[in-house]
Amino acid sequence: MASITPHGSRAEAVEGPEFDALIIGAGFSGLYQLHCLRDRLGLSAQVLEAAEGVGGTWYWNRYPGARCDSESHSYSYYFSDELLQEWEWSERYPQQPEIMRYLNWVADRLDLKRDIRFGRRVVSARYQEATNRWIVEAETGERFQARFLVTAVGCLSSANIPKIPGLESFTGEWYHTGQWPHEGVDFTGKRVGQVGTGSTGIQAAPVIAESAKHLTVFQRTANYSVPARNGPLTPEFLRWSKENSAELRELMHSTPNGHPFAISERSALSVPPEERQAIYEQAWETGGLRFRAAFRDLLVDKAANDTAAEFIKAKIREVVKDPETAAKLANIDHPFAAKRPPIDTDYFETFNRDNVALVDVRAEPIEAIMPNGIRTSRAEYALDVIVFATGFDAMTGPLLGIDIRGRNALSLRDVWHAGPRTYLGLGVAGFPNLFTITGPGSPSVLCNMPVAIEQHVEWVTNCIAYMRKRGYERIEPSAESADRWVDHVNEAANATLLPQAKHSWYLGANVPGKPRVFMPYAGGMARYRKICNEVAAKGYEGFELRP
Repeated sequence: MASITPHGSRAEAVEGPEFDALIIGAGFSGLYQLHCLRDRLGLSAQVLEAAEGVGGTWYWNRYPGARCDSESHSYSYYFSDELLQEWEWSERYPQQPEIMRYLNWVADRLDLKRDIRFGRRVVSARYQEATNRWIVEAETGERFQARFLVTAVGCLSSANIPKIPGLESFTGEWYHTGQWPHEGVDFTGKRVGQVGTGSTGIQAAPVIAESAKHLTVFQRTANYSVPARNGPLTPEFLRWSKENSAELRELMHSTPNGHPFAISERSALSVPPEERQAIYEQAWETGGLRFRAAFRDLLVDKAANDTAAEFIKAKIREVVKDPETAAKLANIDHPFAAKRPPIDTDYFETFNRDNVALVDVRAEPIEAIMPNGIRTSRAEYALDVIVFATGFDAMTGPLLGIDIRGRNALSLRDVWHAGPRTYLGLGVAGFPNLFTITGPGSPSVLCNMPVAIEQHVEWVTNCIAYMRKRGYERIEPSAESADRWVDHVNEAANATLLPQAKHSWYLGANVPGKPRVFMPYAGGMARYRKICNEVAAKGYEGFELRP
């Protein structure tokens, strides 16, 4: 489909080249959205990507130990059986370089890179009501325009660097795990301080400790973690996963979290303690996120959750030899899996090394960074390198990092000043023809991401096809439907134990000054898919469609 404004027109000269759709981001979401709009609907579509290559989150997150926590056979595009049959993963949990190879392979296989403009960090997007166009500006000064704007910016792509006094005075090197140098970092002979023990820190610490002279881990929030039990995939498993791809797709579409395993129907409180212990032992040996599937009520019943929490805390005390260190690591203040539940390779074992120490910054807060290290309320720690494993300004950060303005120059930052308000996590009232892939208010980070991404991209694609077929030019959620959805998101969260983790990035608690609002939809991916399908079947109920 040709662009509506003729080439060389005045509008193009002023506002840049025009496309039917602009997509921000070339990760899992942006690549599939480009394929759907360009190759399935025949639209002119262009991706604007800040990086110099595809990959999205995985382009930047190349810290030591960076690895997916979804099993590789499920962390794949399932829209194409050809892609599933042709690609072979090497490990149960793939490392960052292998995921990058996969995404580059998909982009080349589908010839997507010709419609991606790399090195274009988007700084603003404003809706022009008179022409029904989005005007998008990159950091380069280039402008682009399109009727539809799709943000595929990722949920975990805006690095959260803590504002600690004195960071600018540090004479050593410092890095954030989400902005890691592509050439890597050599820790040999270095005294390293790692700030943060979330999922990223739990992956990074064992690898850093292997080469560093000494590693000091600064822990604010003690965390649960389950062994990944990672390893190479056997030819038998690879053959089985390919032969059963349709069944695996159906299974992932039917589970609350989009993973390729069913959650047990039994309650943790319905079995005798000895049997429950045996079930947990088996789940611990199996490893990975499947541990959560041992019982159905771990996230909705505190007493049931306590059984899993106590089992993991006992494992920490069993693994970590120094009782004082073990006590700090097991001093966990939230229910199991109420925060993102990490999986690891030798995380707790790392604290048995002679060159590793743990600092509890709840007991001794970090006061400042000095030229030669970190000062807490009790001691000074001499360091050559500081690694901030402090996560991201999740879900809203990547969107609010762009100056997005809708009708009447309405600012997204103003609309979301008290927390994000969306309809289905897909659209925002006051912002016509804007679609937010895996936005706040959708399952996104509570789900195996490719499953959530494919559902969103296909919904957006079908919506645009519906509009074209019926002659609609604009679509926008009503304020009332957004209000009802926000209420439902809160209701779904409050039916679980998730909001009890007061220091969770699900609530924005890792970013000072950020509104404390539970952002993802906790009602489950299968339930969410059904809701979205019903909305579409009713002519996009809750949205206002105009010619």
